[in-house]
Amino acid sequence: MATLFNNSAPAVTRSGDRVYVAAVPLRATKGPAQLLASAAYSFNFWDFQHFMVIISPPSSPTSHSRALVFDFQPKDPEDIQVALAALSGKPVPGVVRERKLSRLPKNKCSYVGYSNVNAVEVARKFNETWDTNLRIGHHDCRDYTNGLVEVLLGEENVLERLRQNSLNI
Repeated sequence: MATLFNNSAPAVTRSGDRVYVAAVPLRATKGPAQLLASAAYSFNFWDFQHFMVIISPPSSPTSHSRALVFDFQPKDPEDIQVALAALSGKPVPGVVRERKLSRLPKNKCSYVGYSNVNAVEVARKFNETWDTNLRIGHHDCRDYTNGLVEVLLGEENVLERLRQNSLNI
């Protein structure tokens, strides 16, 4: 089966931040919902994945910089009431997260470009203005990922490009 993503950055060495888009399984309540979300992710069902942006600073022999992941999700993604509300199109409280990564994911992670700006600073400013009322299919992790990549790289709708590329493999 073809992979949706390729995390290989070009061989060209630059001094700025590299930007990646990654996908992970949706989080759900334990039991059948979690099993369904994991199965959908395993079968590469595009709409059943959680998307995020990873910023990887330039590395040097003296630098031990780690990548940062930025994403948007419900405040309590494992609460069944939140899941039911979200699936019915009602807004639910969301949260923008920033976390450190020790390394890039090996699967479902694609290099999307090189940032000419201080990507971490720009991402943090973007997060300050992001509306945290989450609505599945209208204002969710996909919109967040597309918006942040557009601010960082100028590319509109990066997820559509990645989706089209995955269908053409």
